[in-house]
Amino acid sequence: MLHLFLTVLLLALVLSTVSVAQSGGDRPFGRPWAGRSPVLAQRGMACTSQPLATQVALDVLKRGGSAVDAAIAANACLALMEPTGCGLGGDLFAIVWDPKTRKVVGLNASGRSPKGMTLDALKERLGDRTTIPLWGPLPVSVPGCVSGWKALHDRFGRLERKDVLGPAIGYAKEGFPVSEIIAGYWAMNLTRFAAESKDITEFDNFRKTFVREGRAPRAGEVFANADLAKTLQRLADDGFGSFYTGKIADVIDAYCKRVDCPLRKNDLAAHAATWVEPASTTYRGVVVFELPPNGQGVAALQMLNVLEGYDLAAQGHNSAEYLHHHIEAKKLAFADRARFYADPAFSDVPLRGLISKPYAKDRRKLIDPARARRRVDAGNPRLHQGDTIYLTVADRDGMMVSLIQSNYVGMGSGLVPDGLGFALQDRGGLFTLEKDHANVYAPGKRPFHTIIPAFATKDDAPWLSFGVMGGAMQPQGHVQIICNLVDFGMNVQEAGDAARYNHTGSSQPTGTLMEDGGVVHLEGGIPLAVRRALEKRGHRLALRGSFGGYQAILRDPVTGVYHGASEMRKDGQAAGY
Repeated sequence: MLHLFLTVLLLALVLSTVSVAQSGGDRPFGRPWAGRSPVLAQRGMACTSQPLATQVALDVLKRGGSAVDAAIAANACLALMEPTGCGLGGDLFAIVWDPKTRKVVGLNASGRSPKGMTLDALKERLGDRTTIPLWGPLPVSVPGCVSGWKALHDRFGRLERKDVLGPAIGYAKEGFPVSEIIAGYWAMNLTRFAAESKDITEFDNFRKTFVREGRAPRAGEVFANADLAKTLQRLADDGFGSFYTGKIADVIDAYCKRVDCPLRKNDLAAHAATWVEPASTTYRGVVVFELPPNGQGVAALQMLNVLEGYDLAAQGHNSAEYLHHHIEAKKLAFADRARFYADPAFSDVPLRGLISKPYAKDRRKLIDPARARRRVDAGNPRLHQGDTIYLTVADRDGMMVSLIQSNYVGMGSGLVPDGLGFALQDRGGLFTLEKDHANVYAPGKRPFHTIIPAFATKDDAPWLSFGVMGGAMQPQGHVQIICNLVDFGMNVQEAGDAARYNHTGSSQPTGTLMEDGGVVHLEGGIPLAVRRALEKRGHRLALRGSFGGYQAILRDPVTGVYHGASEMRKDGQAAGY
């Protein structure tokens, strides 16, 4: 009887979720689930997860700034306005379409682990723990964000630093009204920090910087950060490089010594962002670009290679058959992700084999169309060798920037250096302690990374600059967006607003293995009949989950008009002129 009651209750919750998701108004044209039409503009476009940051980017474009200038300006604003997802203490990756060379270039601005902390020393500090905590001093790695700003601005910037950072400085001094979703995440982060306080060696600075009247700011309340304004002003005056060699570095060094964090000034001084060649694959005539490891973007390329062998359009969008093949392809890619993705300076990553079509063909044979796999082992690609913010900006000259930046988990480690106005990231928590693993902790090493920007071209011309935030959701989200656009002909807004899946529980680069098939999280727009059909195939379903946040700019290859999108799951805005 109890089992029957629980079943009925679960069914009611599912139906309630679906009903809520479908209770909006009726659109006269286009797909009914789209929140709005794409934004269309000819001269410039900016899409970010916070409307005020979008407006700043647009203003920079109108003043003659490049897409890179506008992207940095928006990122600086988001460091203030969305500290739940990014900040100067975090890392950055970017893909840029350079209209002068007509090439895609990639930037890895992720930081490395402290050189003074060995694996043995780290294990000694951890004691009985088998993983690195996500809070406090031990997961802190070099903040790479500002080195990314420097590399991008040196190569593609047009405006002076003061003009690029000026809007963020003004908002940091005078304040801005906190938006709804960011306010919700802010409160969640404070709850999380309270639960993990035992690992955080100093928390007063965080409270002074991010807490007001003992709580997170509520939606609509004005929040200012005078310390961050001073830090940004110093970067405008002294240069982005001063973050790593000047007074800011001195403050970080002194603070880390005080709170028993192994990061030191020499770690900062030795750091620089790295220009890299993006990895790519073709999917039904579209060339999709991702950055190579230490990030996870290659997983999206692997998934696309596997899925290209199926007629997804015939299966039907978000049908049980369609979702099943997506999820199983994700499991295959993530098994390789757990085994091979790491800092290529420390490990021989078999990149060519991972994204080869023959390797995808071999891996595709492992998918049972009628049954979900509970365990997936990594393949042998060497045989085939041969919480986060995302924004995108495009300018009148055709430059397009795909940029993602993050503290890793929420607001980072909880450690805020004296008077700087930002928290240090906790990205080092993604290292494993397994000695022979590709992603094992080592001094001066970049950890496995989740944040990934994406780009796509058609006929050697720029077509799509896009990203989907949200940890391991990101490769899955990238693939869903590409399939929505290519296989189902959705416009750029519809492709982001369509209901998503998120499979969790795959094997991880931190050493955990999937033994039970994981869990499939489905948004409310997935019909009950599809859910039941997936369960019959052996998938375990969950009612709720995290489904990321999407921004995109699509360039019409005929007219050159930009189509901008920013989805409903964030506070964001797409705007152009």
